[in-house]
Amino acid sequence: MRKKPATLRVARWSATHPWSAIGLWVAFVALCLFLGGAAGTNKLDSEESGVRESGRAGKIVSSGDFTERPEENVLITDDSGGKLDRRAAERAAQDVTDRMRDLPEVRSVGDPVPAPNGKALLVPVTMTGDKDGAMNRVGPLLDASAEADRAHDGLKIEQVGDGSTVKGMSDTIGEDFRRAELISVPLTLLILLVVFGAIIAAGVPVLLALSCVVSAMGLSSLASHVLPETSAVSNVILLMGMAVGVDYSLFYLKREREERRKGKSHLDAIEIAAETSGHTVVVSGTTVIVAMAGLYLAQEATFASLATGSIIVVAVAVLGSVTVLPALLAKLGRWVDRPRVPFLWRLTMRSGESRVWPALLRPALLKPVLTLVVSIGALLLLALPALDMKLKQPGQDDLSRDIPVVRATDRLTDAFPSEGTVHKVAVRAPADEAGQVEAALRGLIARTEGNSLFAHDQKPVIRESEDRRVHTVDVGTPYPPKHPKATESLKVLRGWAPQALDEVPDAESAVGGAVAQGADFTAHLEERMPWVVGFVLLLTFGTMAVIFRSLAVALSAVLLNLLSAAASFGVLVAVFQHTWAEGLLDFDSSGTVVSWLPLFLFVVLFGLSMDYHVFVVSRIREMALDGASVRDSVREGIVRSAGVVTSAAIVMVAVFSIFGTLNAVEFKQLGVGLAAAIMLDAVVIRIFVLPALMTALGPWNWWPGGTSRIGRRLSPVSAPAEAGADGPAAPYARPLAPEPGADEAPSASRGGAPAPGRHRR
Repeated sequence: MRKKPATLRVARWSATHPWSAIGLWVAFVALCLFLGGAAGTNKLDSEESGVRESGRAGKIVSSGDFTERPEENVLITDDSGGKLDRRAAERAAQDVTDRMRDLPEVRSVGDPVPAPNGKALLVPVTMTGDKDGAMNRVGPLLDASAEADRAHDGLKIEQVGDGSTVKGMSDTIGEDFRRAELISVPLTLLILLVVFGAIIAAGVPVLLALSCVVSAMGLSSLASHVLPETSAVSNVILLMGMAVGVDYSLFYLKREREERRKGKSHLDAIEIAAETSGHTVVVSGTTVIVAMAGLYLAQEATFASLATGSIIVVAVAVLGSVTVLPALLAKLGRWVDRPRVPFLWRLTMRSGESRVWPALLRPALLKPVLTLVVSIGALLLLALPALDMKLKQPGQDDLSRDIPVVRATDRLTDAFPSEGTVHKVAVRAPADEAGQVEAALRGLIARTEGNSLFAHDQKPVIRESEDRRVHTVDVGTPYPPKHPKATESLKVLRGWAPQALDEVPDAESAVGGAVAQGADFTAHLEERMPWVVGFVLLLTFGTMAVIFRSLAVALSAVLLNLLSAAASFGVLVAVFQHTWAEGLLDFDSSGTVVSWLPLFLFVVLFGLSMDYHVFVVSRIREMALDGASVRDSVREGIVRSAGVVTSAAIVMVAVFSIFGTLNAVEFKQLGVGLAAAIMLDAVVIRIFVLPALMTALGPWNWWPGGTSRIGRRLSPVSAPAEAGADGPAAPYARPLAPEPGADEAPSASRGGAPAPGRHRR
């Protein structure tokens, strides 16, 4: 007798020892939380995470071990935005100074600095402590500024700096994510309630997904001590965890319910679901993990961090689906279908074959070549805008102007351009050459004077490390980071800096800053993208070929997912590089796509799309193993899986769409890109392209070897198949006996009686 797959053996133990399995899962979640909290999170140092020259500049600055004091700027302007009343402004500045000096969080207050255009007065404030904790200690300073603002009519007094800017952004973005979390869980529950028609059945996937997210966050904190964690990891874990966690539970629950409707006992239904959908969940999770592992080839710390978080949450979701989910179903028994929502319950349990899916599939089955040409043509048209994709790192100019601190920053940089876009020149040399380095940097500063590419409202200050080995100087430009002149000023400065240091033989120099980081990051991704894409395609092809033992299935999976990804990129460019959707999605178009997004989207989409592909092709393969014709296997496989795939896609699209409502443009683009891709994949690819392609290929779908190589020896004797969840199936040939190593379903799924020796409750 063939050895049963691991998913079945685990599910059988879990279902027969439910309290043990549930207790172990609760202990696992608690342990992950405890270990993650005890270890803390090792955050990624932005100065050491760069690439190319800006990355070298960050490392040079970091090696200088500078004492970084958090700086705040109190900006005083006229309420009308016009010329400032100098005397009134000076009285306000003195008031601000007096208020600030009394605060324990303030180290020193500098003399007021008038703006060259006469429209502002700046009071520089240095805080105590370090920059990392400034956000948590800046509250009293903000209160003091607000009090001064209320005390001086006709003037606007606001604060921008290391602590206040981070706090203002964190408060806004944090509120965004809290709102997204509050909306996503009830929305997911509502969708699942429509899918299952029962409250407990709807709640189980959400509960399991949330436990997976919590566990993954704890494990991610542990992993951050090996690979430092970027701040976006927790958001990605939530996004991926809710999507795959709910999907995997949905696959399992739907199959278990389907088998119970056929008359199987509760335990038999769980075992069949474990051997079929459970196996599919493992395969799907493996493909997602393989795809996400491709991000490591980007050789960039942020991508490595995102890959680690995603891999952890997907692995935990797979583990939960094949271990604790069978225990929950076994313990709940038929209570999983309680309490029932009357109308929705009747809707989900109606008998007979659905009329919708066969009607939608008819063009693909009757005229496969024509359907293939039309549907692929439509997707290629959607993909066309992607050829004009322009990439750029998000910056200050991409933030919503509805955020108060962003508007204050705009006014600050308008009055003091050198406080805005800054290029950081970093030099490392032996201490005995410190004098030569400083002279060279003074010469570089002198060269920028009078050049319109650089800001001249304040003279750049040269900083020297305590060991005199590292020198830095910030050179401002009056243009925002996305402006071509800002990029031009970077190129000019990068050309001048080596020339200025020619006379210092052992000097190592680099130019960094926001513009440099964006340009270098984009160029680095363009260089690494072929490696990542090639890795994902090759590994996905190999995984699918091994799973389905068919090169044709593997090749078609790769091509269809490439097509889906290309179409979603086209949608992304059409929406965000133009202005027509600004009012609809509440953003200001920068004419670009966030530079890290295409690579990350490609990897995530490839992984998530393979979820559906594996699930649908597995059902088609089941029909083929039973001896059905190609057309019948495609029809029945897609009809039987359509409800699950559609439900899972609706959940994903709903969760991803919520991210499209956030203020941060990168998350807005991520949400819209993912939602569009999943919708295209579930509708166009699964209903039109896939069935048309498989019908057109005919027996070549299972090349090489055909169905006899992938499954069982077929019998010429036909017997009627049992009715599936969507109605009666066509009569298929039945196998006489399994071949060694065949991936057959349990005999209880093929007939009314259980297999000999099967444990029965």
